Amino acid sequence: CYFLRHARSRNYVSESEVCKLESVPLDFGDYHPLKPITVTDSKTKKMNRKGSTSSTSSSSSSSVMDPLSSVLDGTDPLSLFAAAADPVPAAPATDGARRKRDKDESSAVGSDFEPWSSKRGEILARYTTTEKLSIVSGGFHRKATTAGSAVSEKVRTRLEELDDLEEGSQKELLNLTQQDYMNRIEELNQSLKDAWSSDQKVKALKIVIQCSKLLSDTTVIQFYPSKFVLITDILDTFGKLVYERILSMCVDNRVSLPDNFSPESVNDTAKETCLNWFFKIASIRELIPRFYVEAAILKCNKFLSKTGISECLPRLTSMIRGIGDPLVAVYARAYLCRVGMEVAPQLKESLNKNFFDFLLTFKQIHGDTVQNQLVVQCVEIPLYLTLYSPAIDWILQCIAYHAPDVLLTEMMERCKKLGNNALLLNSVMSAFRAEFIAARSMDFIGMIKECDESGFPKHLLFRSLGLNLALADPPESDRLQILNEAWKVITKLKNPQDYINCAEVWVEYTCRHFTKREVNTVLADVIKHMTPDRAFEDAYPQLQSIIQKVITYIYDFALLFSVEKFLPFLDMFQKESVRVEVCKCIMESFIKHQQEPTKDPVILNALLHVCKTMHDSVNALTLEDEKRTLAALINGFIKMVSFGRDFEQQLSFYVEARSMFCNLEPVLVQLIHSVNQLAMETRRVMKGNHSRKTAAFVRACVAFCFITIPSLSSIFTRLNLYLHSGQVALANQCLSQADAFFKAAVSLVPEVPKMISIDGKMRPSDAFLLEFLCNFFSTLLVVPDHPEQGVLFLVRGLLNVIQDYTWEDNSDDKVRIYTNVLHLLSAMTQESFIYHVDKVDSNDALYGGDSKFLAEINKVSETVVSQILDHLKALGKEETLKRQSQLALYFFNSILAHGDLRNNRLNQLSVNLWNLAQKHGFADTKTMVKTLEYIKRRSKQPEMGHFTELALRLPLQSRT
Repeated sequence: CYFLRHARSRNYVSESEVCKLESVPLDFGDYHPLKPITVTDSKTKKMNRKGSTSSTSSSSSSSVMDPLSSVLDGTDPLSLFAAAADPVPAAPATDGARRKRDKDESSAVGSDFEPWSSKRGEILARYTTTEKLSIVSGGFHRKATTAGSAVSEKVRTRLEELDDLEEGSQKELLNLTQQDYMNRIEELNQSLKDAWSSDQKVKALKIVIQCSKLLSDTTVIQFYPSKFVLITDILDTFGKLVYERILSMCVDNRVSLPDNFSPESVNDTAKETCLNWFFKIASIRELIPRFYVEAAILKCNKFLSKTGISECLPRLTSMIRGIGDPLVAVYARAYLCRVGMEVAPQLKESLNKNFFDFLLTFKQIHGDTVQNQLVVQCVEIPLYLTLYSPAIDWILQCIAYHAPDVLLTEMMERCKKLGNNALLLNSVMSAFRAEFIAARSMDFIGMIKECDESGFPKHLLFRSLGLNLALADPPESDRLQILNEAWKVITKLKNPQDYINCAEVWVEYTCRHFTKREVNTVLADVIKHMTPDRAFEDAYPQLQSIIQKVITYIYDFALLFSVEKFLPFLDMFQKESVRVEVCKCIMESFIKHQQEPTKDPVILNALLHVCKTMHDSVNALTLEDEKRTLAALINGFIKMVSFGRDFEQQLSFYVEARSMFCNLEPVLVQLIHSVNQLAMETRRVMKGNHSRKTAAFVRACVAFCFITIPSLSSIFTRLNLYLHSGQVALANQCLSQADAFFKAAVSLVPEVPKMISIDGKMRPSDAFLLEFLCNFFSTLLVVPDHPEQGVLFLVRGLLNVIQDYTWEDNSDDKVRIYTNVLHLLSAMTQESFIYHVDKVDSNDALYGGDSKFLAEINKVSETVVSQILDHLKALGKEETLKRQSQLALYFFNSILAHGDLRNNRLNQLSVNLWNLAQKHGFADTKTMVKTLEYIKRRSKQPEMGHFTELALRLPLQSRT
């Protein structure tokens, strides 16, 4: 074949020198690619048409500092370009934007204040009931009025409607389940919105009054906190609707009021409407609905006077004194605090008064009336007291927000003076700042000891104290005494659930401040309490939390596994799904914190057990995402294992890991890569000169890979690993093993399917096969021929496989592969190959340019070129002419790069291909112009004069 008989002789060294970029000396003291760039923007200002002149002004802009480039004291160029653009005049702030800004500037409640919405879900989940509930359903109807009715008549009708509600036009729905009750409340909420949107304001008010009345009902007392949450949602909705309605009436010339408006800017119509709402509410006869509905629209006082809210809060606080039931009263106080913090957080005096009022009536909780009610409902006093917690916690949170220590100390002293104050003490510890509590830990422990055990359980108090100590540190001198005092109480708890709820919190305190000895003692105590009667099965979340806290604070795994009771603690996780989650937490911590590779046998044995647990959880139903997660964690562990220069021990570890993790393909892939890396590390240590021992070891590594790769399911993973492992074998002078890898890869190519799954979607495999084969060809250049297999036996075998492979009809990948084969064969004809493997003689050294070797290459190339030309001929149909043009130009460029164009036949073939590429008007003109320019440039180089004649023979035809 004239292509390779006249392949261009290459001097790779000189070509490399010619292709190098010109080096320009840089003074790095003044230059760095990440330093700031000052962009100068020249702006041309157009003047009047008469005598049009232009003035140019230069301006350089700066922009906001980018956090990543701030180290370099610079700004990023993209921001500079943006800042240097023509400035756009700032548009006036929209009402919404101004309102948001005003709100941000005036609000005294910051992001550090935990909002009510974050507590809502917890209360609904905690306070449930299985008892039957009842609800009052009003007979809402609208009475028709004539168009000529007088205003007074209309007012009278509305008052009658309100009276109608209070005098019995409602029916009671009995025997509702908790879910039915919640659904009914949601229906009322929707009815409220529907009534409002249909302009039935009185109906909306009647719904709110009816809902508020439900808050006086404590017949199912353990559900009361959840009922409060559901009904105050409706009140909040009502308050928002009323406020927005009045605010919309203040719009003047489409400009609404800012958030910090003054009453003087409110028009008379809006004020009258606002007063009307307050008068309607004042006419409600019953105290509880009147209080709640007025509190819901408290914010509307802003429309009437500057001092409206500050005057109303004390009055509403005093109204609560008229509520006889202490539970109902405390939740009313909580709602007032909630509304007050939203509309006037600066008015702390009213909030404080609210709490002090509660303290004065605190003794009611233990009065006869409450006790009789609890007997009727069969509710124990400890359970009853927990119903107060959400309300008191919220009141104290509002008071404690940004409060000085003096006020907090005063409140603590007032709580001390009350008898049986465990409930208050718990709320104080829940609401006050953790730093305040931690600094007075011993004082609180003393108060806890004095509490009556029969009321509020002491273990809950210690749990609340422990939660604070997890956030703030107590004085160092008190730390051990605090732990001893707390654990004395915790370890005596008989109920496993009470015990674990408390122990879970104090484990973190122990890990933060003490050594492994104390942690081990705590874990042993937990095991002792939770093992009898398999109590741990009901406490998996708390046990998981304990493990998470231990590995958060003890992330030195040598120290962690020296904690005697840590592994026995793991044995309590008997449920597989929970056990796997715990193992994942441990492995994530190991990968995150382990800085250096380890060979510690304690760590390896423990973590192999953990990884084996994760691996064994995989079954046919396991999701692919879960498999990937588990494999990534196991791979992270494998990468962190190193036995240093003890390579044989390292290989033994990989062999053991292969037997343990055979069901996770990514782990097997990682093990193959790790063993290949081990072989190359051995080569590096021996500097390429293997001894008998290291040669045998490297062959063992190669054998590991060879027997592991067939167990993989992904065909392209197998192909690439065969190639990669063959390259490693070749680098370590294992020639027969390298041949075995390459033969296996060649025999696997026919099995490549037409479509493969990638990220769950089916894709054609041609592009992936083309990429693999190009990489394979690059390796085959340096693979020496086997003395018994004949010349180019691997290349011939691969070409036979490519010839027999069934390619898609609309694909030209086969020709592109053949063209790459010509590149390979061209490189093989050179006296010295472009690259070599150290200490491996390639065919250039074995054959030394022998004529028989070159003749064999020519035979192969003849076959390949004929296949390419036949394919080009087959593309002569009208529908494939564009593909023919592209392939002709592709083949032309290959001849240009690798052929000796001084040969007339090869020169003529290149001209024919050039003409074929543009024969039918499908040529890429831009590419052909650039190609011609390249040929002309090459013609000016030494010994390239024949390119001048070639350029003259290559015409450029227009598409027309």
